[in-house]
Amino acid sequence: MFGLDDMFGNMDAQQEALREKLATIIVDAEVAEGKIKISANGNRQLSNISIDPEWLKTADHEELEDLLLVGINRVLEDAHEKEAEESEKLFKDMLPPGLDGFFK
Repeated sequence: MFGLDDMFGNMDAQQEALREKLATIIVDAEVAEGKIKISANGNRQLSNISIDPEWLKTADHEELEDLLLVGINRVLEDAHEKEAEESEKLFKDMLPPGLDGFFK
């Protein structure tokens, strides 16, 4: 019979593999019509912030702060969605055949 040990026995290894896979998934967000670009990986770690130097010369510091917050929140939300998608795939792969539709 199929036991919980079989289903979850190598969960630590699968979670580590998921973290490694998420580290390779890059999501991007742009604000201010592309003047600010922010990247993060699927583990929700920021990997890059790029600001157009010409735009920065005339930007108001409060506007810059606000736009950075919007961009960072946007890219982290996108990363969270990717993480959820990959976690769902992992969980479905762990289920015995035929049970993957059980949780829909």
